[in-house]
Amino acid sequence: MPQQRRQKKWQGMLNELKNGDKVVTSGGLKGTIIALRDDSLHLRVPPDNLRVEVTRASVVTVTTDDAGKTEK
Repeated sequence: MPQQRRQKKWQGMLNELKNGDKVVTSGGLKGTIIALRDDSLHLRVPPDNLRVEVTRASVVTVTTDDAGKTEK
């Protein structure tokens, strides 16, 4: 049961992604979302402001500027 709850919470977090959210991917990339697609998103990665496309499933944590908190 706990694994199902964790999976639903993670799916909910992925569905609530929006432009401007700061995320960390499973590969360790930290960036800001600049564009959303069906199954992928584009990140702006510092320090050179590279534009990287990653799958939504690779997002591990989200830090929103509004709430200022980290979700898992």
